[in-house]
Amino acid sequence: MNSLLQQLKKRRLALGLKQNDMMLRIGVFRQQYQRLESKGNPRLDTLELIAKGLNSEFMLIPKEKLRAVQAVLERKSPALNEGGAESALLSSKHAKANEKKSLSDDPWKGLLGDDQ
Repeated sequence: MNSLLQQLKKRRLALGLKQNDMMLRIGVFRQQYQRLESKGNPRLDTLELIAKGLNSEFMLIPKEKLRAVQAVLERKSPALNEGGAESALLSSKHAKANEKKSLSDDPWKGLLGDDQ
């Protein structure tokens, strides 16, 4: 698995952004952002700010759920790839129709201790 800093760089490049672009998105000068990507040790609030600037979220995933989450992320889903509200709504309706799935089918079920 890539380091967090490598993942940030990969996400920035996937969005077609340059390090200079981060100034407008999060208020960090190119030199500061370059240092952060290459060998930084950012504070949590800085990471949250960067994630927001990269249209992303940070998430703490328990190790026992990691494989299931990775499997979900690796699936090709129109709702995830297109980011469209209609696709997400349809996906949400489909998910509700299949609530009785096993953990391998629904890795999010019970993740936060809400086994409903």
